[in-house]
Amino acid sequence: MYRRVLLKLSGESLGGPEGKGIDENVLSAYAEEIAAAVKAGLQVSIVIGGGNIFRGLSGAGRGFDRVDGDKMGMLATVINSLGLAMAIRSAGVRAEVFTATPMMPVARYYMRDDAVSFMENGGVSLIAGGTGNPFFTTDSGAALRALEIGADALLKGTRVDGVYTADPEKDPSAVKYGELTFDKALEDHLKVMDQTAFALCREGNMPVIVFDMNAGGNLLRLVKGEKVGTLVHM
Repeated sequence: MYRRVLLKLSGESLGGPEGKGIDENVLSAYAEEIAAAVKAGLQVSIVIGGGNIFRGLSGAGRGFDRVDGDKMGMLATVINSLGLAMAIRSAGVRAEVFTATPMMPVARYYMRDDAVSFMENGGVSLIAGGTGNPFFTTDSGAALRALEIGADALLKGTRVDGVYTADPEKDPSAVKYGELTFDKALEDHLKVMDQTAFALCREGNMPVIVFDMNAGGNLLRLVKGEKVGTLVHM
């Protein structure tokens, strides 16, 4: 169903149950899921958050300068990307980390054509460092990169199996959407992504699929065309 996707993962998801640090079991499980999808013919790019290590916005509330705090958050995404890249290589698929700001020899500087070429040749391109600017979330970075690389969809892997009318972890009466439009998500104030990221996807007609990344096999089922998670579209 899909030729090329951008997979957005939260930093907290790499931290396991505590949402902090890097859980090696989660890292390995994600890498196996991603490797299986690539071996099935999918081109994959990944953007990971850094909240398991440091979140700039919350740091600003504790006295950190927002700009410097966001820089720390961007560096956290590089650490997470390096870890996942190593795990993907261990699963038998090539992986390379690209960064929004020059960071050689830690990782390659992101240039769209280089990242796309790497995917076209069977590798996974992990694009770290957000947009390279403060005040933008990794959701916004993911939306931007998905449009840049010409992805067929932005897949947002979470610990919830889709978009609900309310937070299903807090409200047992919450109902899951099978699919919905961008306008409906805005009208109902559904927290699919932050507003900047959402606006980019809406204006660029980039479908967003929110799904449970922790359920084994979900990623492969999704890209093969099975109905997994919630589709948000025009």
